[in-house]
Amino acid sequence: MEVVLIVAGGSGKRMQSETPKQFIEIAGLPVLMHTIKAFAWYASEIRIIVVLPENHITIWQKLIRDFNFTINHTCVKGGETRFQSVKNGLEYVTDTDVVAIHDGVRPLVSLNIISASFRVASEKGNAVTAIPLKDSIREIIESGENIAADRNRFRIIQTPQTFQGEIIKKAYETDENQLFTDDASVAEFSGEKIYLIEGAPVNVKITTPEDLTFARSFLEKIEN
Repeated sequence: MEVVLIVAGGSGKRMQSETPKQFIEIAGLPVLMHTIKAFAWYASEIRIIVVLPENHITIWQKLIRDFNFTINHTCVKGGETRFQSVKNGLEYVTDTDVVAIHDGVRPLVSLNIISASFRVASEKGNAVTAIPLKDSIREIIESGENIAADRNRFRIIQTPQTFQGEIIKKAYETDENQLFTDDASVAEFSGEKIYLIEGAPVNVKITTPEDLTFARSFLEKIEN
């Protein structure tokens, strides 16, 4: 079965907002609801699991009532870190599922990306969304100096990051490690080869006020 694990544990610090960024309203709905809608549009039968900090669950339940949000999903209590939150969510995933792990504040993910993510993961074991760098980059070396680097050798990683259930559940049996920056790094640590699929610049993670302005403008444009 296709499952999406939506991890929504952010705060509003970099957004300069008292409201957690996943609950900020844009284009008529909180950001997290737009993210859930994207996966429900992809497939009505997809199983949706939302992982939230324990102290946000009551807020979320109120928002569901206030906005009359009817898309079916399971709400799961997260942990102190993203690693722990994903691990908690994976308790609701079976070995035979294919699970997309997605940031709750990436509401602009396209149907094409979601579809490719599940298809490639079903075939190869995993599919990690990525985009090329546009700008020139330089590498800081041990001496503190910097040197030019070939941007074509690097990719910016996005979500969804999608895996066969058995693979990612086994990977998350390890202890948390500071080298784990995302789910792909956890899977790679367990010995998995990572397969990249093409993402999109519009698939932004809403982190700053500028990201919020872009997402609001994009959603209002496509919904009008």
